[in-house]
Amino acid sequence: MHTIRLVFFALALLMTSAQAAECERPARLHFSLVPQSDLQKDVASLKPLFADLQAALGIPVEVGMPTSYGAVIEDLLSGAVDLARLGPAAYVSAKKQDPGITAFATVSRKMPGQAEEDTFYHSVLIVRSNGPYQTIESLRGKSLALVDPDSTSGALIPRHVFPRVIQTPLEKYFGQLVYSGAHDQSMQNLKKGKIDAAFISSASLAVPVANSGVKTEDFRVLWRSAAIPRNPFVLRRRLCADIKKKIIGVFLNSGGNANEDLMRQLNVTRFVAVSDKDYQIVRDLP
Repeated sequence: MHTIRLVFFALALLMTSAQAAECERPARLHFSLVPQSDLQKDVASLKPLFADLQAALGIPVEVGMPTSYGAVIEDLLSGAVDLARLGPAAYVSAKKQDPGITAFATVSRKMPGQAEEDTFYHSVLIVRSNGPYQTIESLRGKSLALVDPDSTSGALIPRHVFPRVIQTPLEKYFGQLVYSGAHDQSMQNLKKGKIDAAFISSASLAVPVANSGVKTEDFRVLWRSAAIPRNPFVLRRRLCADIKKKIIGVFLNSGGNANEDLMRQLNVTRFVAVSDKDYQIVRDLP
């Protein structure tokens, strides 16, 4: 009996060691974010959060600045990135490839003109406010800018929902389709007359990048989608559970929401918890 107990104890130790080996403890926390607008400004606004994460984890935070949503997904899947901010469509794509990726937080924001804060935004079709286009029909045959193939408001919604409005694919309705790479770039190109219309996020329209020369009143909205859940912060699968718990705590408990400087820099009200089910609306799109 004593021998059997020793065997079971040895097996338990082996199982514990194997489980421990399955998770990873990086020497640095690698963070990446989707290119929504001015990356340098985005990174600067997140510095108070990075400081809180470094204090909680006891390791440096290293920030990656990708060129596309797809690049962030690839880094998450390969383990090159531990923590990321993804667009809803990019998250759904990443989750499909690795179910172990966890969405845990997003931001709540009170946009100009709103009475209450919310955790959603919209895809909007915009034109120049001083331009000749007053209706969707007037854009037939004109040039249109999308943001990035993996952008929810800047590509997914326009390609899968808006065609129901115009009863035809975008390529058949518009004379030219281009990808700008970022919401603020679409706005700048539109203001300069390089394109006739653009799909961007309502958040980018409500709060343009500072010092970009672009203002909300420069544009007219011709179409607005249904509500889309805001960008989630996500964790890769193989991070050890205690590290994940500390990161989530920084966002939702001990750091983030108590950091007034961070809230001001991000122009948000607070971080709120999310889960995979919150993004089912995006997953259900055809």
